[in-house]
Amino acid sequence: MSDPLQTDFPELSNLSREDLEELLADPLYFQSIFHSLPRVEALYQSQAELGSANEAIAQKNLTLQEGLYTLRSETKEAFDEAKRLEARWKELEREQKEMYQRFTPQFLLMRLKHSTSAQDDLSERLASSFVHSSSSSSSFSNENETAVAATNKEMDDFVREFKELRKVYHKRVVWGERWAGGQVQWRDD
Repeated sequence: MSDPLQTDFPELSNLSREDLEELLADPLYFQSIFHSLPRVEALYQSQAELGSANEAIAQKNLTLQEGLYTLRSETKEAFDEAKRLEARWKELEREQKEMYQRFTPQFLLMRLKHSTSAQDDLSERLASSFVHSSSSSSSFSNENETAVAATNKEMDDFVREFKELRKVYHKRVVWGERWAGGQVQWRDD
């Protein structure tokens, strides 16, 4: 029957029993025999090759390191710039929406109605003011020719200004009526 030790390690088959016992007793002898085994030498050889390959890969990685750091920095700067531009885009969209809001048909119609009402109030205040000022000046005697001329000048100025205010008012009323009648069309371009 063959010994399992010699079957697994045929390199030890030429050693005597005393050599084997000494091998177990002396760690230096064991190390020298162990390291001379072809399997162990092959293992150390492949380990050395792997170490060299790892070292070569590490050296290559080190040569790429600076470029990668630069690329990382540039990428971060580009990302930060993109985020800043995205925030600016949202701000501009909000501003644009607010701007367009002032030009929607509903908003413009509301402004037309308000301005028509304000124009009517303005012309009525002018008329009331003129009536109050002329009633207070009529209590004086109209004997003086310069007073009559001044009153005529005031009257002409009032009529001219009142006509102009009412003309604007009526134009706005006509636009409002056209709008209500569907005759005004707004384009989005």
